[in-house]
Amino acid sequence: MPGPRRRVLMLVENFYPQDTRVRNEATLLVGAGYQVSVIAWRKPGQAFTEEINGVRAYRVRPCELFDKTPSRNDGPLGMFWLKAKSLLGYMAEYGVFTASCLALTFYVLMKEGFDVLHAHNPPDTLFLVAIPYKLLGKKFVFDHHDLCPELYQSRFGAKAGFYSGLLRFFEARSLSLANVTIATNESYKQIQIERGGRDPKTVFVVRNGPDASRMTPPAPSARLRGMNKTILCYIGALNPQDGVDYLLRSIRYLYYDLKRTDFYCVVMGGGDSLANLRTLAKELQLEDCLELTGFVSEEDLRSNLAAADICVDPDPSSPLNDVSTWIKIMEYMAFSKPIVTFDLKETHFSAREAALYVPPNDEKAFAAGIAKLMDDPALRRKMGEFGRGRVEKELQWKIVSTNLLEAYQQLSPQNGPQLPQKQPALSSRQG
Repeated sequence: MPGPRRRVLMLVENFYPQDTRVRNEATLLVGAGYQVSVIAWRKPGQAFTEEINGVRAYRVRPCELFDKTPSRNDGPLGMFWLKAKSLLGYMAEYGVFTASCLALTFYVLMKEGFDVLHAHNPPDTLFLVAIPYKLLGKKFVFDHHDLCPELYQSRFGAKAGFYSGLLRFFEARSLSLANVTIATNESYKQIQIERGGRDPKTVFVVRNGPDASRMTPPAPSARLRGMNKTILCYIGALNPQDGVDYLLRSIRYLYYDLKRTDFYCVVMGGGDSLANLRTLAKELQLEDCLELTGFVSEEDLRSNLAAADICVDPDPSSPLNDVSTWIKIMEYMAFSKPIVTFDLKETHFSAREAALYVPPNDEKAFAAGIAKLMDDPALRRKMGEFGRGRVEKELQWKIVSTNLLEAYQQLSPQNGPQLPQKQPALSSRQG
C-alpha cells in the first residue's frame, strides 16, 4: 500500500524487543502495512542494528552516571543529595538519549526515510527531536506511557516543586507538538485534555493488553508445584514506586504473625531496587518463604506464572500509581490467576472481579487478603475465570490495539490502515 506517511520511526528509552508495549505496537503497524523502525537502548551483546519480525531496530548505549534509588536510611540531607544526583543523572541520561536519537533519526532519514516520528515517553524531551522534522512536514505521535511529574513525586516521595514543574513543562511541549497522542487509559486521556490542552478528538486510548500468543499457559514449573504449597507470584519492575517493599513486609506479617507457613512467594523482575529488596528480605528473615529471582528467561517466567495459585500487585497509592494501568495485571488475568491488590482506580477498572481489593498501602490487610484466598480455592477459580474472560472479550491486544490504528488513520486518512470492524463496547470506556 504505497503512499505518503507509510514509514514510522519509533523512539523508546528502553530495550527492544524486550519492551512489550512498544513491540506490540510496532508489530501491529507492520501487519497494517507500515514500514517500522525503532531507536532503542542497546544491551551488551546486542547488534547496533537488526531486523526483528519485520521491524528494523537501531540501538544506542544507555548512559547512567549515578545510582538514583532512594535508600531506606536516607535522612533529609541524604535525600537532598540524592535528588541533586538524580537531577544530574537524569539530565545526562535523557540528554544523551535525546541527542543520540537526533543523530540516528538523521541517519535513518538518509538511509530509508520516515514520515511519522513516534516517541514513547519517558523521557518527555524527545519533542526536541521532533521539532526539525515537523518543520519538514513529518508527523509526530506522542505515546504517553508515564506521567513524568507524578513519577518523580512517587519515586522520591516529593511534593510538587521546581523539578515536577520542569517535568510538566516538558510534558506540555510534547503534548502541544504532537499531531495525535496516545494514552494508556482514560485517566491519562483526561490529564492530556485538562493539563495539556489536547483536543479530545486527537487523543486515543490504547490500553496495555496481552497478545494472544502469550495467553496460552505452558506447563507449570515442576519445582514450584513440587513444594506442595500455595504459590504466590509477582512479575514486573522492581523500582521504588512499584511497592515491592510493601509486599515483603506483608509476607513477613503473613508468615510470622498469621503463622502461615504453607506458601512460597516468587518475585520475578529487575530494577533499581532489586539489591535493596534482597537486603530487606534478609532483614525480615524471609529466606524460607520468598525468592527474588531478578531477570529470568521468558520460558521460566511463564512456567512460574503458570504454577502460581495467587498473583499479587503491591503498587501503593501514589500520584502515579493511582491513575496508571499495569500490564502485569493483564498478564495475571490472561493466565486465569486471582489477584490481591491495593484498591487503586485504574487497577480496579482493569481487574474488576478478578482481584481482591484491600485498602491502599495497608500491609496487614494485604497479608489478610492473601490468607483469605489461600483458604478459598473456589473463590480463586471464580476470580481466575472472570479475569480470563474479561481479557478475551475486552482487554487482549487485538481488541484494544484498534485505537492505535485509528490514530494512524487520522494522521493520514488517504493512506491509513484498513481498520477491522470495531468490537461492541461493554463499557463506556474505550481500550
